[in-house]
Amino acid sequence: MSLNVGVFDLDGREKNTTILPEVFKSAYRPDVIHKVCVNMLSHRFQRQGRYPAAGEMVSAESRNTGLGMARIARARGDGFPRAGQAAAVAGVRHGRVAHPPESWRKIYKKVNKKEKNLALRSAIAATGRRDLIEKRGHKVGAISNFPIVVSSDLESVSKAKDLKKILVSLGMSEDLDRTDSSRKVRSGLARRRGRKNRVGYSALVVTGSENDKICQVSGSLPGVHVRSVRKLSVLDLAPGSRQIRLTIYSENAIEKLRGVRQYKVSGIGI
Repeated sequence: MSLNVGVFDLDGREKNTTILPEVFKSAYRPDVIHKVCVNMLSHRFQRQGRYPAAGEMVSAESRNTGLGMARIARARGDGFPRAGQAAAVAGVRHGRVAHPPESWRKIYKKVNKKEKNLALRSAIAATGRRDLIEKRGHKVGAISNFPIVVSSDLESVSKAKDLKKILVSLGMSEDLDRTDSSRKVRSGLARRRGRKNRVGYSALVVTGSENDKICQVSGSLPGVHVRSVRKLSVLDLAPGSRQIRLTIYSENAIEKLRGVRQYKVSGIGI
């Protein structure tokens, strides 16, 4: 991959060229990216537990043998309909759960710092490969240069319609249409819990600072998100551990990445 790429203005015209940072020379490691993505996703899990006495707060005892019925514990009393029903054991109506989840269990996986940094550098370098971007499913027929670098004026955009106009001028109209058609309306419990729509991923815009105006429109367009270099994660570049997402860098973001060197065996290289 050539480290000399063009820089586009907001109208999609190439105004000059720039040399990419050394981090774009990093080796492509899909195995490390997949491992780090899976481990980091586990950090979002919510701890679950059950009340220890759930399903057992009932007066029940076995009626023993000789009655032509199972010796399982049954609710005491003469009331209807609870009396005589199996109770206080697993596998019966209103009974306890056999092996319930416990809140004290460790449900997340740790990630080595060097391994995490290697995965991030590898994912950043992979954004310059057209074959990996197309393999994920992005429509990039009208785009010739990767990674896509845009003037820092992009960071001052504060409206979603202006951002969409810029993305179309860069040749991403086909990918935006793909994302619109991928929208699915869920039904059932997920819909009632605020997860009504499921939308695919489109372009990721990387800026130099988290205080830029364009960060306010992140998520306003279906599948389009904005992240600052400081908060950039492997989960942003490879959602679902599937490499690699269509990414746009501002000039300020490229300058911030110049301080990150490619991976070295002797250290993390930062």
